[in-house]
Amino acid sequence: MAAALGLLAVGFVCYAAGLRINTTRSIPVGIYRLTDAPVGKGEYVIFCPPQTALFEEALERGYIGAGFCPGNYGYMMKQVLAMAGDRVTSGEEGIAVNGKPLPESVPRKTDSAGRVLPRYPFFDYRLKESELLLMSDVSDTSFDGRYFGPVDVGQVRGVVRPVVTF
Repeated sequence: MAAALGLLAVGFVCYAAGLRINTTRSIPVGIYRLTDAPVGKGEYVIFCPPQTALFEEALERGYIGAGFCPGNYGYMMKQVLAMAGDRVTSGEEGIAVNGKPLPESVPRKTDSAGRVLPRYPFFDYRLKESELLLMSDVSDTSFDGRYFGPVDVGQVRGVVRPVVTF
C-alpha cells in the first residue's frame, strides 16, 4: 500500500512539473515535457479531443482513453503536419499536404476488430485560420486526422518536447 501511494505521489509531482508520458505509438513512446512554445508545423502537441459523436465512438471502441478532458476523454498527442492555409487532400494512397504525400498516412478501412473506420473527406481542403491537421508520422495505425479531420487550435493544451523516447 505504501509503495502504491509513493508511486502515486511521484506521478503527481511529475505531472505538476509538466512531464507527460506517451504510451501510444502516435508519436515516439516516452516522456515529454509540456512547454509554452507556440504551436507550429512539426511540433508535437497534447490536445483534448472535441466533444463529438465520432470521438464518443472512439472512446467506446478504445481508440482513445478516458481522462480529464471535456467528455471524459483522455489527452491525445500528435504531430502538427499542416496549419492554416495548407491544402490537404486524401485518397486511397494517403494524405497529402500541399501536394506532398505524408508518410504512414494510408487510411485503413477497418480497425483490428474488423469494424469500419470513419474517414474524413479531405477534397482539396484548405485549412482555416484556427485549424490544424494532427497526425502520426511514425505509425500507420494511429487514430489521427485522416479519420477525425482538422482540429481547432483551441483544443491544444500545449507543445510537448521529448525528454526520453524509446
